[in-house]
Amino acid sequence: MPLQTEREKGRERERDMGDSSDSVSVDMEGIAFGGKEHLIKTCHGPVSVAVFGDQDKPALVTYPDLSLNRLFFCPEACSLLLHNFCIYHISPPGHELGAADISPDNPVLSADDLADQIVEVLNYFGLGAVMCLGVTAGAYILTLFAMKYRPRVLGLILVSPICKAPSWTEWLYNKVMSNLLYFYGMCGVVKELLLKRYFSKDVRGNAQVLESDIVQACRRSLEERQSSNVWRFLEAINGRPDITEGLRKLQCRSLIFVGDNSPFHSEALHMISNLDSRYSALVEVQACGSMVTEEQPHAMLIPLEYFLMGYGLYRPSQLSVSPRSPLSPSCIAPELLSPESMGLKLKPIKTRISLEV
Repeated sequence: MPLQTEREKGRERERDMGDSSDSVSVDMEGIAFGGKEHLIKTCHGPVSVAVFGDQDKPALVTYPDLSLNRLFFCPEACSLLLHNFCIYHISPPGHELGAADISPDNPVLSADDLADQIVEVLNYFGLGAVMCLGVTAGAYILTLFAMKYRPRVLGLILVSPICKAPSWTEWLYNKVMSNLLYFYGMCGVVKELLLKRYFSKDVRGNAQVLESDIVQACRRSLEERQSSNVWRFLEAINGRPDITEGLRKLQCRSLIFVGDNSPFHSEALHMISNLDSRYSALVEVQACGSMVTEEQPHAMLIPLEYFLMGYGLYRPSQLSVSPRSPLSPSCIAPELLSPESMGLKLKPIKTRISLEV
C-alpha cells in the first residue's frame, strides 16, 4: 500500500478516535511543542504515544529509559529535530502521566513484546521506515525492533545503549530495585538508585553541593510514576536476552552517545565493536552519566547534525523561507538511505567530546 495512503488512513483514525474503541486521544496540558497523546491498543496492551510536530515530515520514534516518560534536549537540539522530523514519543507501558496501575492479571511483557508494540504503533499512524532514538533500556528496545523489522528503520541514535544480557552485578542491582519497587513502591532508596543510573555524581550533588536543576526535575518526575508499572518494565529489561549476534546484520546507520561516567559505558563500547564499523560511530562525552540527552545535551548537537546530513536533512536557518523540512519519507533519494552512503563524518572512530566544567 502506498505510504501516502497509509498516512491518510492514520489521520482518519485520529479524527475518529473519540468514537473508536481502539484508542483514546487526550490533549496534554503544559507539554512542550503542543504534543498530543494517543493511547493505542496493541496485541500486548495499550501504549501511550505523544506526537510532536508536523506529521508530513519524516518520523522520529523515541523511547526513554526505565521509569521515565520523556526526553529532554537543549533548545538547539529540539529545533534541529523538530525542523526535520515529526516526533512520536513512546512511553513504556504505564509510564505516561496519569497512568493507572496495570492490572496484576495482565502478564509481564518481555523485551520482544515491547519491540512488537512499536511496529503496531507505526502501522497505526501509517508510517513506513522511521528514524529511532532511545536511551539505555529504550535503546535496547529500539535496537531489538530494528533487528526484527529491519525495513522499518532508517537509522538508530542510541544513548548509553545496552545489548548484552545483564551481568551478575547489574542483575543483582536490578533485583534489589525490583524487590523494593514491589514491596515499598517508589521509595527514597529506589529514587537514589535510579538517579545513579541516569546521572554522574557531579550533577547529583552531595553534602556540600546541591543537586542540579535537571536532577531535581527528574526526582519529581519519578514521584509521578506508578511503581508497579515501573517494576514491570524493569522485569522485562532484567530478563533481556543478549542481542550482540544480531548487531552486524543491521542495515541502518547507527550513532551512539555515551557518558564517561555512565554505568553502561563498557556496554556501549561492546556494542560499537560489534556493529558494522562502516556504518556506525561512537561519541563519548566526558564528565557525563548515562543521560547525555539531559546532562550534556549540547554535546549531541554537532554529531547529530552530521549524522542527519547523511539523510539530506539540515539544521534550521533563520534565512530559510520555510520552517518545513523539504523531505518526507516518500521522497528521500534512495541513495541517501543506502548503507553505502555513510558519510565521512561517520567514520568508524571513537570521537571524544571534552566539556569544560
